[in-house]
Amino acid sequence: MLKKNSFLFSIVLIILCIAFNNTVGQNKGKQGKLFIIGGGHKPASMINKMIDAAGLHSGGYAVVLPMSSEEPWPSTIDIQEQFAEAGFKRIYGVMFKKSDLSDKTKLDSVANAKFIFISGGDQSRFMDLVAGSKLETAIHTAFENGTTIAGTSAGAAMMSEIMITGNQLKDTAYNATFKTIVPDNIETRKGLGLIKNAIIDQHFVIRSRHNRLLSAILQYPDMQGIGIDESTAILVDGGNVEVVGLSQVLVFSNPGNTQKVVNGKYGARGLTLDIYLPGEKFKLGK
Repeated sequence: MLKKNSFLFSIVLIILCIAFNNTVGQNKGKQGKLFIIGGGHKPASMINKMIDAAGLHSGGYAVVLPMSSEEPWPSTIDIQEQFAEAGFKRIYGVMFKKSDLSDKTKLDSVANAKFIFISGGDQSRFMDLVAGSKLETAIHTAFENGTTIAGTSAGAAMMSEIMITGNQLKDTAYNATFKTIVPDNIETRKGLGLIKNAIIDQHFVIRSRHNRLLSAILQYPDMQGIGIDESTAILVDGGNVEVVGLSQVLVFSNPGNTQKVVNGKYGARGLTLDIYLPGEKFKLGK
């Protein structure tokens, strides 16, 4: 199976090289969009919205970066099948390991894609591989040249400059949510930084991650906290955000940059919460 995948991947790279030669500069001039999915099932309407947002029906190709996942090829095949059902088949898996982070053919295939999809899994696994590499540069180059970049679950969390890892520093037993709102408990690290002024959380309503995101905006009071539920996404175009999918997006802000700590617990005043439904829009940033 691995040999078969390697052979198919070689064919894909040839195809992408041809596509690269035909589409250099296709995205120049305008920063791309972000399609950030809270995880879970992706309804057909969401897949169609991604394809339309990226303008894929008018040409170009898409790549999947599955390195967050423990099972990268099944993750790739899943999104390929969903795109195929929507009538788009030019979507290819591009798997990187440490040994090929400088592979020019692979890097060019990413930098010149019209759409990049980052799978779910473990956001730290992806950033451990990609941070500071030529691949990270290629992703940013694509975005600055107009590529739409999407991510689900872990792929959503890493869109932020400040990325939630999911780990707690004080209660080291993993829980899907936090049991407390206390300082110095939320573990963060540098994400891809495609969003500078907000922190993204995912699987939000269904896993009751309110305490986690509240902890984040108290620890980082200049940041907006955006919690995206499953089967739901935000489409970010510049500073404009549209909710897509089936559920809700919760947005926390700390406009007064307030916080205090008493007996090891956070307190604050004037925090705001907005709950957005599919089709509704808001502005990115406080």
